[in-house]
Amino acid sequence: MSSIVAEKAQFIVEPGKQSVVIKRIFDAPRDKVFKMVGNPKLIPHWWGPREMTTKVDRMDFRRGGSWRFTQRDPQGKEHAFHGVYHDVVTPERYIDTFEYEGMPGHVNLETTTFKEIDGKTEMTTVVVFQSIEDRDAMVATGMERGISDSTERFSELLSKR
Repeated sequence: MSSIVAEKAQFIVEPGKQSVVIKRIFDAPRDKVFKMVGNPKLIPHWWGPREMTTKVDRMDFRRGGSWRFTQRDPQGKEHAFHGVYHDVVTPERYIDTFEYEGMPGHVNLETTTFKEIDGKTEMTTVVVFQSIEDRDAMVATGMERGISDSTERFSELLSKR
């Protein structure tokens, strides 16, 4: 049961694969975790690195719905991201695309699953890139730090709710 006590996000980048796997255990039931992930009012409180502010331009968390978030860094520069929800199965999983508007044409497919284990939730996201080169370029931008900040902030918010 040692995997249940994981407090930090696992960030798995395997050589020769065009994917990144992110795993994190949250100390809350799956229904609660899933509901918070899909709540556009809560996204600004946890999505992205701590020094950025996030605005939800749109988030229609359902199959066929779309999303777009805008982040502002401390210098005032904006970064926008968008995608489409291809599948949403409450509270088991969602599948969406992710595209950074600063690098158009590089679309990732993300599958996030939620598994309840002894009252806690293991959230696993598999991000598939179009190529190993795309994956490596995204990892080089600080993806792991952004994921770490996001999951830490999410866990903090979860503990307050």
